[in-house]
Amino acid sequence: MANSDNQVQQPGTEGGMPPESLLQYGGMAGEPDNMQEQALDETERKRRKDQEELTDEEKRLMHTKRIPDSIASVKRVLEETVGLGRSFDVVLREMVFGKQRTGIFYLNGLVKDSVLTEVLARMSYLSEDEVDSRTLTMFMEKYIPHIQVEKVETMTDTINKVLAGGTAVFIENETAAIVIDAKSFPVRSSEEPSLERVVRGSRDGFVETLLTNVTLVRRRLRDPRLKLEMMQVGERTKTDVCVAYINDIADQKLVESIRDKIRKLETDGLPLAEKQLEEALLDKKWNPYPVVRYSERPDVISSHLLEGHVALFVDTSPSVIILPSTFFHLVQHAEEYRQTPFIGTYLRWVRYFGIFSSLFLLPLWFLMVAHPEFKPAGMGWLGPQESGHLPLLVQFVIAEVGIDLMRMAAVHTPTPLATAMGLIAAILIGDIAIKTGVFVPEVILYLSVATIGIFATPSYELGLANRVTRLILLIVTAAFSVPGLVVGTTLWVLLLAFQRSFNSPFLWPFIPFNAKALYNIIVRAPFSQEKSRLSLTKPNDSSRQPT
Repeated sequence: MANSDNQVQQPGTEGGMPPESLLQYGGMAGEPDNMQEQALDETERKRRKDQEELTDEEKRLMHTKRIPDSIASVKRVLEETVGLGRSFDVVLREMVFGKQRTGIFYLNGLVKDSVLTEVLARMSYLSEDEVDSRTLTMFMEKYIPHIQVEKVETMTDTINKVLAGGTAVFIENETAAIVIDAKSFPVRSSEEPSLERVVRGSRDGFVETLLTNVTLVRRRLRDPRLKLEMMQVGERTKTDVCVAYINDIADQKLVESIRDKIRKLETDGLPLAEKQLEEALLDKKWNPYPVVRYSERPDVISSHLLEGHVALFVDTSPSVIILPSTFFHLVQHAEEYRQTPFIGTYLRWVRYFGIFSSLFLLPLWFLMVAHPEFKPAGMGWLGPQESGHLPLLVQFVIAEVGIDLMRMAAVHTPTPLATAMGLIAAILIGDIAIKTGVFVPEVILYLSVATIGIFATPSYELGLANRVTRLILLIVTAAFSVPGLVVGTTLWVLLLAFQRSFNSPFLWPFIPFNAKALYNIIVRAPFSQEKSRLSLTKPNDSSRQPT
C-alpha cells in the first residue's frame, strides 16, 4: 500500500511504467506487430545516434569558441587542439594563488623567462583574503606587473595569441583568459645587409623579427602619421604582415588596394615569407622581371615612405617589399646619396653603363664578329684573333652556364672556402680552357665584363632577369643576325613597358614620358633642389620643402 501510494502515475501509463516498457512487455495497447516494432526501434536508434553526434560536434565547436570555466576542461581542450602532453613545447603550468586555481599556458622557447618569473613571484604572495569574486579583473589591474596585458574571451583567440608567443593565464570559474605579451623570438643582431653595402652610412639592417624591423623605421621617421597596420595571412602559419605608409602622403586608394588584396589571400601560409606574398599579390606567373623592390636597409625604406610608397614587412624575413616600384627604382643604390651630387651622378652613370653592358655587350660583339662589315672604322682588331674548337655561340652558352654553376657553388660553399674556390674556378679553369682551345680569350674577356655589370646591378632579382635576357638576345642574334637583335630588343622593351606594379607603369618616367622625373633618374640632384615628390605614387602632399 505504501509503495502504491507513493507511486506517481503518468497519463497513458500503468503504475508509472513508461510507454516504451508497455511496448516491450505488452500492455493495454496490445502487442504490436514484429515488423512494426523493429522499424520503430531502428528509427529511434538512428534518431538518438544522430542527436548524440550532433551534440558532440556542438560541444567541440563550443570548446573552440568559448573558454571553459574549469582548469580540467581547459586542459582537455588543449590536449585535443594543440597536442598538450604530446608536443614537448606546449606547457600548461597549474598553480594555486591564494585560494584560486590557475593554469598558465605557453610555448616553451617563445616566452621571456624573466617576465614570467616576475609575474609568478608577484602572484605567489597573494593570500586567500586578497582573492574575491573579481579575480580576473584583480589579476589584470593589480597582480600582473606587465605592460601588455589583455583579456581574451574565446579559446580560438587565446590559442592563436599563445602560438604567436604570448602567455595565457586561465582562472578557475572564469570564462575568459588573461594573455600576457611576453614573447621572445630567437633573433640575430642587426647588421649591414650583404647586398646593399655602402662606404658611408648606417650599418644597421633588418632582421627576421618584424617588431625589430618596424622599430628601426620608427627611429628614423618620428612622425605620428606613420601608420603600421598589422594583418595575418595563412590558415596555418598565420604570418604577420605589416602595411606601412605615411597617412597624409600615401595615396589612400593604393593603400586600400594593397590592404584588400592581402585580406583576400586564401592560402595555408607563407613559409617563404615575402616572395610568396609578392607572387600572391601581383600574380606575374612566368615573367622573369621583378615588379617590386626589396630592401634590407631601414634608411632606404624610410626614404621611400617619404616619397609616398607603401612598405610591406613580413615576419621571419629581413627583406621589405616596396610598392609600387619601377625599373629605375631597381637600379638605384644608397651609395649614390651618401656622396656629393657630382660623385653620386658619376656613380649612377657608371652603374647604368654596367647594366647596359651586361645586356648588350655580348650580342653586339657577336654581331660584329659574324658580320665584319658592321665594324666601325679603326676597330678592325675587334674579334677573335684565333678560332676555337667550338662555335662562338656554344662557347658563350657553356661559359654562361659555367658562371652560374660557380655562383651557386660559392653560395653553398662555407665562407672560408668560397674565396679560394672562386679563384681556382676563375683562374685555373679559365686558363686551362683557353690553352686547350675550348674557348677563345675574347669570349672569357667580354663575358667577364658582362658578368661584372650583372654584379653591379643593385637588385639581385633584376640581375638574374637580365642574365636570362642577355642569353636570349645572344641566341636570336646568332640565329637571325641584325633583325634578330632588333626584334629581340624591341620585344624586351615592350615586355617592360606593359609591366605594371600596382597600376603604376614599370618604365616610368620613360614610358609614359615625364621630363622632370627622368632628369632625377639620370642626375642625382642636390638635396636642396628636391622641392617636390615624384608623381608616380600620386602623393596627397607633393611638397617636400617650402618653395
